[in-house]
Amino acid sequence: MIRKRSLMRRTAVVAAAGAAALVLAACGGSGDDDGSAGHGGHAATAPSSAPSSASASASQGQHNAADVAFAKGMIPHHRQAVEMADLAPGRARSAEVKKLAADIKKAQDPEIRTLSGWLTSWGKDVPAEGAMDHSTHDMGGMGGMGGIMTAEEMTGLENASGKAFDTAFTELMIKHHEGAVEMARTEQADGAHGPARKMAGEIIDSQSAEIEQMNALLGKD
Repeated sequence: MIRKRSLMRRTAVVAAAGAAALVLAACGGSGDDDGSAGHGGHAATAPSSAPSSASASASQGQHNAADVAFAKGMIPHHRQAVEMADLAPGRARSAEVKKLAADIKKAQDPEIRTLSGWLTSWGKDVPAEGAMDHSTHDMGGMGGMGGIMTAEEMTGLENASGKAFDTAFTELMIKHHEGAVEMARTEQADGAHGPARKMAGEIIDSQSAEIEQMNALLGKD
């Protein structure tokens, strides 16, 4: 009998402990339902896990107004450079100018797609194709699109050929690149989006090198 009573007491203790564990689990589970608690189900961890989750998402996709301005300004700026480069095959005389134009298009077309993807993911409008007025320097808050060609300059380039085209293209593209480098430096200084700041660094490096190359071309007879 004593043995039976002892066994019954043990069973009751185990059952009570099991019930307590279920209550604790249920309390912990309520934190998981709203997505604020991490693994472990402790109510105390819910407040601390939410900021850590927010910081993880911020490190992956954080952006600010400077990033948006950079993307919105660089897309039409790059599009104009590609438009200029498209004129070279039928108008340039210099093989070096033709190659430079091809390199510019090859580098900037993919960047336009990347910049457009960022704007879409941030819920921002991508500048419409052909919507840029060559005479405007408004860049959506970035202080102006440096180096943008006017409508008259673009018409002059379209009407030029041979050596005249080579000279006009090179001079205008130097100015265009200088504007892009300035925009990229602003992004590096003020932007928050890691990939955008990385692209800005690549633009500074590649276009500064092309500016040197074009200056050398202008020095040739």
